[in-house]
Amino acid sequence: MAGVVFALSSLLLFQTVSSCPKECSCDTHAKVVDCRGRGLYDIPRKLHEDTLELYLQNNRLRGLGSMSFRETPQLQILDLANNSITTLSPSALLGLRSLKVLSLANNSIREVDRRLLVSIRNLTILDLSFNTIGGLPGALADSFHFLTHLSLHYNRLTKLDRIYLEALGNLKVLQLKGNPWRCDCHLIGLKLWLETFAFKGGVVDSVTCIQPHLMLERDLRHIPYELFHSCMITSYSYLFANIHYLDNKHRMLSGHLHPSPRAPSGSDFSPPGEALLPECEAKQRSRPVNYRRAIATVVITGVVCGIVCLMMLAAAVYGCAYAAINAKYQRELKKKAKEAGSGEERKNIEREEDKEPLE
Repeated sequence: MAGVVFALSSLLLFQTVSSCPKECSCDTHAKVVDCRGRGLYDIPRKLHEDTLELYLQNNRLRGLGSMSFRETPQLQILDLANNSITTLSPSALLGLRSLKVLSLANNSIREVDRRLLVSIRNLTILDLSFNTIGGLPGALADSFHFLTHLSLHYNRLTKLDRIYLEALGNLKVLQLKGNPWRCDCHLIGLKLWLETFAFKGGVVDSVTCIQPHLMLERDLRHIPYELFHSCMITSYSYLFANIHYLDNKHRMLSGHLHPSPRAPSGSDFSPPGEALLPECEAKQRSRPVNYRRAIATVVITGVVCGIVCLMMLAAAVYGCAYAAINAKYQRELKKKAKEAGSGEERKNIEREEDKEPLE
């Protein structure tokens, strides 16, 4: 009997050891597989299905094929940072429903397929920094309701729709620096969202503008709204964004605020410095003033235009009256001249008649 038990124990031990790839080191107790810096070109095989953490940083991976992690469906942490990944299959992460942390930092990823995000809806930390991503898929707003940390710094983002961010209700830390932001009318919505996010205790590093030249090297959050007034002439998005912002602010001031969380210490996603306190945010109170200024400007402009129109009308009436009076005066002069001429002729005839009897 003892021999049978020993044989079964040996077999289980052999299976456990054999489930760890030879290129990696495994901790069977913590269910962690460490394959960092092994010069791997492909995802290692023969991984134990109970693996919870898989570290593949500093390798030479160039892409993720379909269902690359089908052997480890219980993965919670997947780190693929500092590789040469350029392509991601839409089904590369299929089956990883328990995944909480995903890092694809420092690769060569240009775009993220919306289908890639559908299978990892329970993600809480996503690091896409140091890539060449030029835009985010629309599925971002629908997939990551539990996301708390999002890192997008040092990519090629020029704009970011606030719709993607408003759906991330649990977001606490957002990193956006190092992107070539074009701070035009399309970024007003992002500016308003960032101020609301900071007011609620969220942490943002910086959004440094590259274009236009007037806003070069300036942080979008610190640019005064007066520089965006030209957007009101060409688009109504400015007005709609302000209305939505004021509505959110009213809701927050009505008691919907929650405590300001702090970023976890030692996290790769924690930016330097602490979040600004709500009482230090002065910009949230400047929007109504801008509304009053805009209304006052419109009223004053209307009054000035009305006065100018009245002055032009008065000048026209005066000119017509002057012309009529001058014409009447000229006619009277001509009439008097004619009358004077006829009187002289009559006097001459009478003089001639008086001379005839004397002759």
